[in-house]
Amino acid sequence: MSPRTNDGEPEPTRAFDRPAPTTGEAATDGPDAGTPVTDPGHPVRPARATGPDAGKASTGATDQDAPTAPKPDATAPAPAPDTDTTSVADTDTLPASVPDTETGTDAVAESRDAVEDDHERGKAGGAAGGDDRVAAVRRAGAAGRRWRAAQLSACAAMLAVALTAGAVALGAVRDGRNVPVATAAAVAPGLLASGDLDASITALQAHLRAQPKDFGGWATLGLAYVEQARTKGDPSRYPQAEQALGRSLALRPDNDQALAGRAALAAARHDFAHALDLADRALEQNPYSERALCSRVDALVELGRYADAEAAVRTADERRPGVPVFTRYAYVHELRGDVATARRVLDRALAASTSPGDIAYVASQLGQLAWNQGDYASALTHYARALAADENYLPALEGRARAQAASGQRAEAIKGLELIVARYPLPGPLVELGELYEARGAEGDRAKAEDQYSLVDAWTAIARANGVNADLDTALAAADHGGRATALRAARDDWSRRHTVHTADALAWALHVNGKDAEALPYARQATATGYRNASFLYHRGMIEKATGHAADARTHLAAALKLNPGFSPLGAREARTALETLEASK
Repeated sequence: MSPRTNDGEPEPTRAFDRPAPTTGEAATDGPDAGTPVTDPGHPVRPARATGPDAGKASTGATDQDAPTAPKPDATAPAPAPDTDTTSVADTDTLPASVPDTETGTDAVAESRDAVEDDHERGKAGGAAGGDDRVAAVRRAGAAGRRWRAAQLSACAAMLAVALTAGAVALGAVRDGRNVPVATAAAVAPGLLASGDLDASITALQAHLRAQPKDFGGWATLGLAYVEQARTKGDPSRYPQAEQALGRSLALRPDNDQALAGRAALAAARHDFAHALDLADRALEQNPYSERALCSRVDALVELGRYADAEAAVRTADERRPGVPVFTRYAYVHELRGDVATARRVLDRALAASTSPGDIAYVASQLGQLAWNQGDYASALTHYARALAADENYLPALEGRARAQAASGQRAEAIKGLELIVARYPLPGPLVELGELYEARGAEGDRAKAEDQYSLVDAWTAIARANGVNADLDTALAAADHGGRATALRAARDDWSRRHTVHTADALAWALHVNGKDAEALPYARQATATGYRNASFLYHRGMIEKATGHAADARTHLAAALKLNPGFSPLGAREARTALETLEASK
Protein backbone atom coordinates (compact mmCIF):
# COMPACT_ATOMS: atom_id res chain seq x y z
CA MET A 1 0.00 0.00 0.00
CA SER A 2 1.20 3.47 -0.75
CA PRO A 3 1.26 5.94 2.13
CA ARG A 4 -1.52 8.50 2.20
CA THR A 5 -1.45 12.22 2.63
CA ASN A 6 -3.48 14.10 5.21
CA ASP A 7 -6.29 14.70 2.76
CA GLY A 8 -6.79 11.00 2.23
CA GLU A 9 -5.29 10.89 -1.26
CA PRO A 10 -2.53 8.36 -1.93
CA GLU A 11 0.97 9.77 -2.06
CA PRO A 12 3.15 8.21 -4.76
CA THR A 13 5.99 5.96 -3.73
CA ARG A 14 9.17 7.02 -5.51
CA ALA A 15 11.83 4.80 -6.96
CA PHE A 16 14.55 5.85 -4.55
CA ASP A 17 12.57 6.18 -1.31
CA ARG A 18 14.12 2.94 -0.18
CA PRO A 19 17.43 1.23 -0.96
CA ALA A 20 17.64 -0.63 -4.23
CA PRO A 21 17.38 -4.39 -3.77
CA THR A 22 20.48 -6.47 -4.29
CA THR A 23 20.62 -8.86 -7.16
CA GLY A 24 22.75 -11.81 -6.23
CA GLU A 25 24.15 -11.53 -9.76
CA ALA A 26 27.63 -10.14 -9.19
CA ALA A 27 29.97 -9.60 -12.11
CA THR A 28 32.07 -12.64 -12.86
CA ASP A 29 35.17 -11.26 -11.18
CA GLY A 30 33.78 -8.54 -8.98
CA PRO A 31 33.18 -5.05 -10.35
CA ASP A 32 33.95 -5.80 -13.94
CA ALA A 33 32.42 -3.85 -16.81
CA GLY A 34 30.45 -0.74 -17.57
CA THR A 35 28.91 1.41 -20.30
CA PRO A 36 27.11 4.68 -20.94
CA VAL A 37 23.36 5.01 -20.70
CA THR A 38 21.07 4.53 -22.77
CA ASP A 39 18.93 4.96 -27.91
CA PRO A 40 17.84 7.17 -27.17
CA GLY A 41 19.19 5.86 -26.06
CA HIS A 42 20.39 5.10 -24.88
CA PRO A 43 19.35 4.22 -22.68
CA VAL A 44 21.93 2.85 -24.71
CA ARG A 45 23.33 -0.51 -24.53
CA PRO A 46 25.22 -0.38 -27.81
CA ALA A 47 25.88 -3.73 -29.41
CA ARG A 48 28.97 -3.21 -31.51
CA ALA A 49 29.86 -0.01 -33.33
CA THR A 50 26.56 1.72 -32.74
CA GLY A 51 27.56 4.77 -30.77
CA PRO A 52 26.50 5.60 -27.26
CA ASP A 53 22.96 6.58 -27.93
CA ALA A 54 21.69 3.83 -30.07
CA GLY A 55 18.48 2.31 -28.74
CA LYS A 56 18.20 5.07 -26.22
CA ALA A 57 14.85 5.52 -24.56
CA SER A 58 13.04 8.47 -25.96
CA THR A 59 10.81 10.51 -23.74
CA GLY A 60 7.12 9.87 -23.87
CA ALA A 61 4.41 12.47 -24.25
CA THR A 62 5.38 16.10 -24.49
CA ASP A 63 5.13 18.03 -21.31
CA GLN A 64 1.93 19.68 -22.45
CA ASP A 65 0.41 16.72 -24.25
CA ALA A 66 0.27 18.86 -27.35
CA PRO A 67 -1.88 17.73 -30.28
CA THR A 68 -0.38 17.02 -33.67
CA ALA A 69 -0.72 20.68 -34.66
CA PRO A 70 0.05 22.54 -31.41
CA LYS A 71 -1.95 25.65 -30.62
CA PRO A 72 -0.13 29.01 -30.66
CA ASP A 73 -1.00 29.72 -27.03
CA ALA A 74 0.55 26.55 -25.62
CA THR A 75 2.82 28.47 -23.25
CA ALA A 76 2.16 27.35 -19.71
CA PRO A 77 4.73 25.02 -18.15
CA ALA A 78 3.50 21.57 -17.33
CA PRO A 79 2.00 21.15 -13.88
CA ALA A 80 3.43 18.80 -11.31
CA PRO A 81 2.25 15.24 -11.82
CA ASP A 82 -1.00 14.22 -10.19
CA THR A 83 -0.60 12.54 -6.84
CA ASP A 84 -1.78 9.21 -8.20
CA THR A 85 1.13 8.97 -10.64
CA THR A 86 3.06 5.78 -9.92
CA SER A 87 6.83 5.62 -9.64
CA VAL A 88 8.93 2.72 -10.83
CA ALA A 89 9.33 1.16 -7.39
CA ASP A 90 5.64 1.14 -6.45
CA THR A 91 5.07 -2.59 -6.74
CA ASP A 92 1.50 -2.42 -5.45
CA THR A 93 0.10 -0.14 -8.10
CA LEU A 94 2.06 -0.77 -11.27
CA PRO A 95 0.14 -2.93 -13.76
CA ALA A 96 1.30 -6.71 -14.71
CA SER A 97 23.59 26.77 -31.25
CA VAL A 98 20.38 28.80 -31.95
CA PRO A 99 19.99 30.91 -35.14
CA ASP A 100 19.79 34.67 -34.75
CA THR A 101 16.74 35.45 -32.67
CA GLU A 102 15.20 37.92 -35.06
CA THR A 103 11.65 38.95 -34.28
CA GLY A 104 8.74 40.72 -35.92
CA THR A 105 7.65 40.44 -39.53
CA ASP A 106 11.08 39.41 -40.85
CA ALA A 107 11.18 36.43 -38.51
CA VAL A 108 7.67 35.40 -39.48
CA ALA A 109 8.47 35.69 -43.17
CA GLU A 110 11.63 33.63 -42.77
CA SER A 111 9.70 31.09 -40.74
CA ARG A 112 7.16 30.75 -43.52
CA ASP A 113 9.96 30.35 -46.09
CA ALA A 114 11.61 27.69 -43.95
CA VAL A 115 8.37 25.71 -43.78
CA GLU A 116 7.98 25.94 -47.54
CA ASP A 117 11.53 24.63 -47.98
CA ASP A 118 10.91 21.76 -45.56
CA HIS A 119 7.63 20.98 -47.27
CA GLU A 120 9.28 20.75 -50.68
CA ARG A 121 12.06 18.54 -49.31
CA GLY A 122 9.47 16.29 -47.71
CA LYS A 123 7.57 15.94 -50.98
CA ALA A 124 10.77 15.14 -52.85
CA GLY A 125 11.76 12.52 -50.31
CA GLY A 126 8.33 10.91 -50.40
CA ALA A 127 8.34 10.83 -54.18
CA ALA A 128 11.63 8.98 -54.24
CA GLY A 129 10.02 6.17 -52.26
CA GLY A 130 11.41 3.07 -50.58
CA ASP A 131 12.37 1.31 -53.84
CA ASP A 132 14.61 4.18 -54.93
CA ARG A 133 16.21 4.21 -51.51
CA VAL A 134 16.87 0.47 -51.59
CA ALA A 135 18.30 0.74 -55.09
CA ALA A 136 20.52 3.63 -54.05
CA VAL A 137 21.93 1.74 -51.08
CA ARG A 138 22.54 -1.31 -53.24
CA ARG A 139 24.42 0.88 -55.70
CA ALA A 140 26.45 2.17 -52.78
CA GLY A 141 27.16 -1.41 -51.74
CA ALA A 142 28.31 -2.29 -55.24
CA ALA A 143 30.52 0.77 -55.25
CA GLY A 144 31.99 -0.42 -51.96
CA ARG A 145 33.70 -3.25 -53.83
CA ARG A 146 35.69 -0.60 -55.62
CA TRP A 147 36.22 1.36 -52.40
CA ARG A 148 39.73 0.16 -51.75
CA ALA A 149 40.88 1.89 -54.93
CA ALA A 150 38.68 4.96 -54.58
CA GLN A 151 38.41 7.92 -52.24
CA LEU A 152 36.08 8.04 -49.26
CA SER A 153 34.18 10.99 -50.66
CA ALA A 154 32.83 9.04 -53.63
CA CYS A 155 31.26 6.35 -51.45
CA ALA A 156 30.06 8.90 -48.94
CA ALA A 157 28.27 10.81 -51.67
CA MET A 158 26.45 7.71 -52.85
CA LEU A 159 25.50 6.77 -49.32
CA ALA A 160 24.17 10.29 -48.83
CA VAL A 161 21.85 9.68 -51.77
CA ALA A 162 20.71 6.46 -50.13
CA LEU A 163 20.03 8.20 -46.86
CA THR A 164 18.31 11.33 -48.15
CA ALA A 165 16.75 10.58 -51.53
CA GLY A 166 13.80 8.82 -50.00
CA ALA A 167 13.51 9.49 -46.30
CA VAL A 168 10.95 6.69 -46.16
CA ALA A 169 10.80 4.15 -43.39
CA LEU A 170 11.88 0.54 -43.22
CA GLY A 171 10.45 -1.26 -46.16
CA ALA A 172 7.69 -3.60 -45.06
CA VAL A 173 4.53 -2.82 -46.98
CA ARG A 174 1.04 -3.08 -45.56
CA ASP A 175 -1.83 -2.72 -48.00
CA GLY A 176 0.44 -1.02 -50.51
CA ARG A 177 1.72 1.59 -48.03
CA ASN A 178 5.27 2.09 -46.85
CA VAL A 179 5.12 1.86 -43.06
CA PRO A 180 7.72 3.80 -41.07
CA VAL A 181 9.44 2.65 -37.95
CA ALA A 182 7.49 3.49 -34.82
CA THR A 183 9.51 4.19 -31.69
CA ALA A 184 9.01 5.25 -28.14
CA ALA A 185 7.64 8.72 -28.54
CA ALA A 186 10.11 11.58 -28.46
CA VAL A 187 7.54 14.09 -29.68
CA ALA A 188 3.91 14.89 -29.08
CA PRO A 189 1.71 11.80 -28.70
CA GLY A 190 -0.46 12.99 -31.56
CA LEU A 191 2.51 12.82 -33.89
CA LEU A 192 3.10 9.14 -33.28
CA ALA A 193 -0.45 8.02 -32.63
CA SER A 194 -0.96 7.27 -36.30
CA GLY A 195 2.33 5.36 -36.51
CA ASP A 196 3.34 7.56 -39.44
CA LEU A 197 5.90 10.14 -38.40
CA ASP A 198 6.49 11.30 -41.97
CA ALA A 199 2.80 12.10 -42.46
CA SER A 200 2.68 13.87 -39.12
CA ILE A 201 5.66 16.02 -40.08
CA THR A 202 3.87 16.96 -43.30
CA ALA A 203 0.81 17.94 -41.25
CA LEU A 204 2.94 20.05 -38.93
CA GLN A 205 4.56 21.77 -41.90
CA ALA A 206 1.14 22.63 -43.29
CA HIS A 207 0.02 23.93 -39.90
CA LEU A 208 3.09 26.15 -39.57
CA ARG A 209 2.61 27.61 -43.03
CA ALA A 210 -0.76 28.79 -41.78
CA GLN A 211 0.41 29.66 -38.24
CA PRO A 212 4.09 30.66 -38.54
CA LYS A 213 4.12 32.33 -35.11
CA ASP A 214 3.32 29.08 -33.29
CA PHE A 215 6.52 28.61 -31.27
CA GLY A 216 5.20 25.34 -29.82
CA GLY A 217 4.59 23.98 -33.32
CA TRP A 218 8.14 24.84 -34.33
CA ALA A 219 9.50 23.10 -31.23
CA THR A 220 7.46 19.98 -31.98
CA LEU A 221 8.59 19.99 -35.62
CA GLY A 222 12.22 20.21 -34.49
CA LEU A 223 11.75 17.25 -32.19
CA ALA A 224 10.04 15.33 -34.95
CA TYR A 225 13.08 15.85 -37.15
CA VAL A 226 15.35 14.59 -34.36
CA GLU A 227 13.16 11.49 -34.05
CA GLN A 228 13.13 11.01 -37.80
CA ALA A 229 16.92 11.20 -37.93
CA ARG A 230 17.22 8.71 -35.08
CA THR A 231 14.76 6.15 -36.42
CA LYS A 232 15.99 6.33 -40.01
CA GLY A 233 19.69 6.73 -39.35
CA ASP A 234 19.59 9.91 -41.42
CA PRO A 235 21.79 12.62 -39.83
CA SER A 236 20.87 15.07 -42.61
CA ARG A 237 17.70 15.78 -40.61
CA TYR A 238 19.65 17.35 -37.75
CA PRO A 239 20.24 20.71 -39.47
CA GLN A 240 16.50 20.88 -40.19
CA ALA A 241 15.79 20.17 -36.53
CA GLU A 242 18.22 22.89 -35.48
CA GLN A 243 16.53 25.39 -37.76
CA ALA A 244 13.03 24.56 -36.53
CA LEU A 245 14.04 24.73 -32.86
CA GLY A 246 15.81 28.02 -33.55
CA ARG A 247 12.59 29.43 -35.03
CA SER A 248 10.76 28.44 -31.87
CA LEU A 249 13.28 30.25 -29.70
CA ALA A 250 13.23 33.29 -31.98
CA LEU A 251 9.48 33.54 -31.44
CA ARG A 252 9.57 32.80 -27.71
CA PRO A 253 13.07 32.95 -26.15
CA ASP A 254 13.77 30.39 -23.41
CA ASN A 255 10.58 28.39 -23.96
CA ASP A 256 11.16 25.03 -22.31
CA GLN A 257 9.83 22.97 -25.23
CA ALA A 258 12.50 24.25 -27.62
CA LEU A 259 15.26 24.17 -24.99
CA ALA A 260 14.42 20.55 -24.20
CA GLY A 261 14.31 19.84 -27.93
CA ARG A 262 17.74 21.36 -28.40
CA ALA A 263 19.00 19.21 -25.50
CA ALA A 264 17.71 16.13 -27.33
CA LEU A 265 19.34 17.34 -30.55
CA ALA A 266 22.68 17.96 -28.82
CA ALA A 267 22.55 14.48 -27.30
CA ALA A 268 21.73 12.95 -30.68
CA ARG A 269 24.84 14.67 -32.05
CA HIS A 270 26.84 13.33 -29.08
CA ASP A 271 27.48 16.83 -27.71
CA PHE A 272 26.60 15.75 -24.20
CA ALA A 273 28.08 18.71 -22.30
CA HIS A 274 25.88 21.05 -24.33
CA ALA A 275 22.91 18.71 -23.90
CA LEU A 276 23.33 18.90 -20.13
CA ASP A 277 23.46 22.70 -20.17
CA LEU A 278 20.33 22.92 -22.33
CA ALA A 279 18.45 20.41 -20.20
CA ASP A 280 19.27 22.44 -17.11
CA ARG A 281 18.05 25.61 -18.82
CA ALA A 282 14.80 23.90 -19.81
CA LEU A 283 14.27 22.69 -16.25
CA GLU A 284 14.71 26.23 -14.96
CA GLN A 285 11.67 27.13 -17.05
CA ASN A 286 9.71 23.95 -16.33
CA PRO A 287 10.98 21.63 -13.57
CA TYR A 288 8.52 18.94 -14.68
CA SER A 289 9.63 18.71 -18.31
CA GLU A 290 9.85 14.98 -18.88
CA ARG A 291 11.98 15.40 -21.95
CA ALA A 292 14.48 17.65 -20.17
CA LEU A 293 14.61 15.38 -17.12
CA CYS A 294 15.38 12.37 -19.28
CA SER A 295 17.89 14.24 -21.45
CA ARG A 296 19.68 15.30 -18.29
CA VAL A 297 20.02 11.70 -17.13
CA ASP A 298 21.26 10.64 -20.55
CA ALA A 299 23.83 13.43 -20.74
CA LEU A 300 25.23 12.69 -17.29
CA VAL A 301 25.60 9.00 -18.07
CA GLU A 302 27.21 9.69 -21.43
CA LEU A 303 29.65 12.05 -19.71
CA GLY A 304 30.61 9.27 -17.29
CA ARG A 305 29.13 11.08 -14.28
CA TYR A 306 27.35 7.99 -12.99
CA ALA A 307 26.73 9.12 -9.41
CA ASP A 308 25.20 12.36 -10.69
CA ALA A 309 23.12 10.36 -13.17
CA GLU A 310 21.73 8.23 -10.34
CA ALA A 311 20.74 11.37 -8.45
CA ALA A 312 19.19 12.81 -11.62
CA VAL A 313 17.09 9.71 -12.25
CA ARG A 314 15.83 9.90 -8.65
CA THR A 315 14.67 13.43 -9.32
CA ALA A 316 13.08 12.41 -12.61
CA ASP A 317 11.24 9.56 -10.91
CA GLU A 318 9.94 11.90 -8.22
CA ARG A 319 8.67 14.44 -10.72
CA ARG A 320 7.58 12.45 -13.78
CA PRO A 321 7.41 8.69 -13.15
CA GLY A 322 6.60 6.83 -16.34
CA VAL A 323 8.06 4.57 -19.01
CA PRO A 324 10.82 6.97 -20.19
CA VAL A 325 12.08 7.41 -16.64
CA PHE A 326 11.64 3.74 -15.75
CA THR A 327 13.89 2.62 -18.61
CA ARG A 328 16.61 5.02 -17.50
CA TYR A 329 16.21 3.86 -13.91
CA ALA A 330 16.71 0.29 -15.10
CA TYR A 331 19.81 1.16 -17.05
CA VAL A 332 21.44 3.03 -14.17
CA HIS A 333 21.07 -0.17 -12.14
CA GLU A 334 22.36 -2.36 -14.95
CA LEU A 335 25.45 -0.17 -15.19
CA ARG A 336 26.50 -1.26 -11.72
CA GLY A 337 25.73 -4.93 -12.35
CA ASP A 338 22.27 -4.96 -10.78
CA VAL A 339 20.72 -7.03 -13.55
CA ALA A 340 17.85 -8.37 -11.45
CA THR A 341 16.56 -4.89 -10.61
CA ALA A 342 17.00 -3.76 -14.21
CA ARG A 343 14.96 -6.72 -15.43
CA ARG A 344 12.28 -6.23 -12.78
CA VAL A 345 11.84 -2.55 -13.62
CA LEU A 346 11.75 -3.20 -17.36
CA ASP A 347 9.15 -5.94 -16.84
CA ARG A 348 6.98 -3.42 -14.99
CA ALA A 349 7.62 -0.75 -17.60
CA LEU A 350 6.47 -3.19 -20.27
CA ALA A 351 3.35 -4.01 -18.28
CA ALA A 352 2.64 -0.28 -18.01
CA SER A 353 3.20 0.36 -21.73
CA THR A 354 0.17 0.87 -23.94
CA SER A 355 1.40 2.42 -27.19
CA PRO A 356 3.06 0.24 -29.84
CA GLY A 357 6.13 2.46 -29.69
CA ASP A 358 6.61 2.01 -25.95
CA ILE A 359 5.94 -1.73 -26.13
CA ALA A 360 8.46 -2.16 -28.94
CA TYR A 361 11.08 -0.08 -27.15
CA VAL A 362 10.79 -1.68 -23.70
CA ALA A 363 10.54 -5.23 -25.07
CA SER A 364 13.67 -4.57 -27.12
CA GLN A 365 15.48 -3.35 -24.01
CA LEU A 366 14.52 -6.58 -22.27
CA GLY A 367 15.81 -8.47 -25.29
CA GLN A 368 19.13 -6.62 -25.14
CA LEU A 369 19.41 -7.28 -21.41
CA ALA A 370 18.82 -11.00 -21.96
CA TRP A 371 21.27 -11.11 -24.86
CA ASN A 372 23.95 -9.44 -22.75
CA GLN A 373 23.58 -12.31 -20.26
CA GLY A 374 23.77 -14.96 -22.99
CA ASP A 375 20.08 -15.90 -22.63
CA TYR A 376 19.32 -16.04 -26.34
CA ALA A 377 15.98 -17.84 -26.03
CA SER A 378 14.60 -15.11 -23.77
CA ALA A 379 16.10 -12.45 -26.00
CA LEU A 380 14.34 -13.86 -29.05
CA THR A 381 11.06 -14.00 -27.12
CA HIS A 382 11.36 -10.33 -26.14
CA TYR A 383 12.28 -9.28 -29.67
CA ALA A 384 9.26 -11.19 -30.99
CA ARG A 385 7.08 -9.21 -28.55
CA ALA A 386 8.60 -5.97 -29.80
CA LEU A 387 8.06 -6.90 -33.45
CA ALA A 388 4.48 -7.93 -32.73
CA ALA A 389 3.92 -4.33 -31.63
CA ASP A 390 5.85 -2.88 -34.56
CA GLU A 391 7.19 -5.25 -37.20
CA ASN A 392 9.57 -2.57 -38.50
CA TYR A 393 11.20 -1.54 -35.20
CA LEU A 394 14.87 -1.34 -36.08
CA PRO A 395 16.48 -2.18 -32.69
CA ALA A 396 14.30 -5.29 -32.44
CA LEU A 397 15.17 -6.39 -35.97
CA GLU A 398 18.88 -5.90 -35.32
CA GLY A 399 18.69 -7.51 -31.88
CA ARG A 400 16.84 -10.53 -33.26
CA ALA A 401 19.54 -11.00 -35.90
CA ARG A 402 22.30 -10.87 -33.29
CA ALA A 403 20.47 -13.36 -31.07
CA GLN A 404 19.91 -15.64 -34.05
CA ALA A 405 23.59 -15.50 -34.95
CA ALA A 406 24.66 -16.23 -31.38
CA SER A 407 22.29 -19.20 -31.14
CA GLY A 408 23.54 -20.79 -34.38
CA GLN A 409 20.92 -19.48 -36.82
CA ARG A 410 23.52 -17.75 -39.00
CA ALA A 411 21.62 -17.93 -42.29
CA GLU A 412 18.56 -16.27 -40.76
CA ALA A 413 20.74 -13.65 -39.08
CA ILE A 414 22.52 -12.77 -42.33
CA LYS A 415 19.26 -12.51 -44.22
CA GLY A 416 17.78 -10.23 -41.58
CA LEU A 417 20.82 -7.95 -41.46
CA GLU A 418 20.96 -7.74 -45.25
CA LEU A 419 17.41 -6.40 -45.24
CA ILE A 420 18.27 -3.89 -42.51
CA VAL A 421 21.42 -2.46 -44.09
CA ALA A 422 19.72 -2.23 -47.49
CA ARG A 423 17.54 0.46 -45.97
CA TYR A 424 19.49 1.64 -42.92
CA PRO A 425 23.26 1.48 -43.45
CA LEU A 426 24.14 2.20 -39.83
CA PRO A 427 27.44 1.25 -38.16
CA GLY A 428 26.05 -1.43 -35.82
CA PRO A 429 24.31 -3.68 -38.35
CA LEU A 430 27.00 -3.01 -40.99
CA VAL A 431 29.76 -4.27 -38.70
CA GLU A 432 27.67 -7.20 -37.50
CA LEU A 433 26.87 -8.27 -41.06
CA GLY A 434 30.50 -7.89 -42.16
CA GLU A 435 31.67 -10.09 -39.31
CA LEU A 436 29.05 -12.71 -40.09
CA TYR A 437 30.28 -12.80 -43.69
CA GLU A 438 33.83 -13.25 -42.44
CA ALA A 439 32.79 -15.98 -40.03
CA ARG A 440 30.91 -17.84 -42.78
CA GLY A 441 33.91 -17.68 -45.10
CA ALA A 442 32.15 -18.63 -48.34
CA GLU A 443 33.46 -17.54 -51.71
CA GLY A 444 33.17 -13.78 -52.03
CA ASP A 445 32.35 -13.27 -48.36
CA ARG A 446 35.55 -11.41 -47.61
CA ALA A 447 34.76 -8.84 -50.31
CA LYS A 448 31.19 -8.57 -49.02
CA ALA A 449 32.52 -7.92 -45.53
CA GLU A 450 34.83 -5.18 -46.79
CA ASP A 451 31.85 -3.54 -48.49
CA GLN A 452 30.07 -3.28 -45.13
CA TYR A 453 33.10 -1.83 -43.36
CA SER A 454 33.57 0.70 -46.15
CA LEU A 455 30.01 1.92 -45.72
CA VAL A 456 30.67 2.47 -42.02
CA ASP A 457 33.33 5.00 -43.02
CA ALA A 458 30.90 6.61 -45.45
CA TRP A 459 28.17 6.88 -42.81
CA THR A 460 30.67 8.41 -40.39
CA ALA A 461 31.65 11.04 -42.95
CA ILE A 462 28.00 11.98 -43.49
CA ALA A 463 27.34 12.07 -39.75
CA ARG A 464 30.27 14.42 -39.18
CA ALA A 465 29.08 16.66 -42.01
CA ASN A 466 25.78 17.05 -40.16
CA GLY A 467 27.29 17.94 -36.81
CA VAL A 468 27.44 14.48 -35.23
CA ASN A 469 30.47 13.56 -33.14
CA ALA A 470 31.18 10.07 -34.43
CA ASP A 471 34.50 9.42 -32.67
CA LEU A 472 33.25 6.45 -30.66
CA ASP A 473 31.69 4.80 -33.71
CA THR A 474 34.92 5.38 -35.63
CA ALA A 475 37.13 4.01 -32.86
CA LEU A 476 35.10 0.83 -32.38
CA ALA A 477 34.77 0.01 -36.08
CA ALA A 478 38.24 1.08 -37.20
CA ALA A 479 40.07 -0.80 -34.44
CA ASP A 480 38.91 -4.13 -35.85
CA HIS A 481 38.10 -3.31 -39.46
CA GLY A 482 39.80 -0.10 -40.50
CA GLY A 483 42.85 2.00 -39.90
CA ARG A 484 44.45 1.38 -36.52
CA ALA A 485 45.86 4.89 -36.38
CA THR A 486 42.40 6.29 -37.15
CA ALA A 487 40.90 4.23 -34.34
CA LEU A 488 43.44 5.48 -31.81
CA ARG A 489 43.08 9.10 -32.84
CA ALA A 490 39.27 8.92 -32.57
CA ALA A 491 39.39 7.12 -29.22
CA ARG A 492 41.78 9.67 -27.75
CA ASP A 493 39.60 12.51 -29.01
CA ASP A 494 36.49 10.98 -27.42
CA TRP A 495 38.30 10.35 -24.14
CA SER A 496 39.39 13.99 -24.04
CA ARG A 497 35.71 14.99 -23.83
CA ARG A 498 34.21 12.34 -21.57
CA HIS A 499 35.31 9.49 -19.35
CA THR A 500 32.68 6.77 -19.76
CA VAL A 501 33.22 3.06 -19.56
CA HIS A 502 32.55 2.80 -23.28
CA THR A 503 35.19 5.36 -24.16
CA ALA A 504 37.60 3.66 -21.75
CA ASP A 505 36.98 0.33 -23.48
CA ALA A 506 37.33 1.86 -26.96
CA LEU A 507 40.58 3.59 -26.02
CA ALA A 508 41.98 0.43 -24.42
CA TRP A 509 41.22 -1.62 -27.51
CA ALA A 510 42.56 1.01 -29.92
CA LEU A 511 45.80 1.15 -27.92
CA HIS A 512 45.99 -2.65 -27.99
CA VAL A 513 45.65 -2.98 -31.75
CA ASN A 514 48.36 -0.32 -32.07
CA GLY A 515 50.73 -2.36 -29.90
CA LYS A 516 50.49 -0.09 -26.84
CA ASP A 517 49.31 -2.72 -24.38
CA ALA A 518 51.00 -1.33 -21.25
CA GLU A 519 49.18 1.95 -21.81
CA ALA A 520 45.96 0.10 -22.64
CA LEU A 521 45.68 -1.98 -19.47
CA PRO A 522 44.60 0.80 -17.04
CA TYR A 523 41.83 1.84 -19.43
CA ALA A 524 40.66 -1.77 -19.80
CA ARG A 525 40.47 -2.04 -16.03
CA GLN A 526 38.55 1.23 -15.82
CA ALA A 527 36.08 0.01 -18.44
CA THR A 528 35.28 -3.01 -16.28
CA ALA A 529 35.05 -1.16 -12.97
CA THR A 530 31.35 -0.37 -12.49
CA GLY A 531 29.95 -3.91 -12.40
CA TYR A 532 28.26 -3.69 -15.79
CA ARG A 533 28.19 -7.16 -17.31
CA ASN A 534 29.58 -6.86 -20.84
CA ALA A 535 31.34 -9.75 -22.56
CA SER A 536 33.13 -7.52 -25.08
CA PHE A 537 34.73 -5.51 -22.29
CA LEU A 538 35.88 -8.70 -20.56
CA TYR A 539 37.27 -10.05 -23.84
CA HIS A 540 39.19 -6.85 -24.53
CA ARG A 541 40.63 -6.84 -21.02
CA GLY A 542 41.62 -10.50 -21.26
CA MET A 543 43.41 -10.01 -24.58
CA ILE A 544 45.28 -6.97 -23.24
CA GLU A 545 46.26 -8.91 -20.10
CA LYS A 546 47.51 -11.76 -22.26
CA ALA A 547 49.64 -9.32 -24.26
CA THR A 548 51.09 -7.77 -21.09
CA GLY A 549 52.02 -11.13 -19.52
CA HIS A 550 49.21 -11.32 -16.94
CA ALA A 551 48.31 -14.87 -17.96
CA ALA A 552 46.17 -15.78 -14.94
CA ASP A 553 44.10 -12.61 -15.19
CA ALA A 554 43.75 -13.13 -18.94
CA ARG A 555 42.38 -16.64 -18.43
CA THR A 556 39.94 -15.33 -15.84
CA HIS A 557 38.52 -12.59 -18.02
CA LEU A 558 38.44 -14.51 -21.30
CA ALA A 559 36.64 -17.38 -19.60
CA ALA A 560 34.25 -14.90 -17.97
CA ALA A 561 33.44 -13.31 -21.32
CA LEU A 562 32.62 -16.65 -22.92
CA LYS A 563 30.61 -17.82 -19.92
CA LEU A 564 28.58 -14.64 -19.79
CA ASN A 565 27.76 -14.37 -23.50
CA PRO A 566 29.46 -17.01 -25.66
CA GLY A 567 28.16 -15.43 -28.87
CA PHE A 568 28.97 -11.80 -28.06
CA SER A 569 30.70 -11.29 -31.42
CA PRO A 570 31.00 -13.53 -34.49
CA LEU A 571 34.77 -12.92 -34.67
CA GLY A 572 35.62 -11.80 -31.14
CA ALA A 573 34.16 -14.91 -29.51
CA ARG A 574 36.20 -17.09 -31.85
CA GLU A 575 39.39 -15.19 -31.02
CA ALA A 576 38.61 -15.38 -27.30
CA ARG A 577 38.31 -19.17 -27.47
CA THR A 578 41.57 -19.50 -29.39
CA ALA A 579 43.42 -17.25 -26.94
CA LEU A 580 42.00 -19.10 -23.94
CA GLU A 581 43.04 -22.47 -25.39
CA THR A 582 46.56 -21.13 -25.90
CA LEU A 583 46.72 -19.87 -22.32
CA GLU A 584 45.42 -23.14 -20.92
CA ALA A 585 47.94 -25.11 -22.93
CA SER A 586 50.82 -22.99 -21.66
CA LYS A 587 50.00 -23.46 -17.96
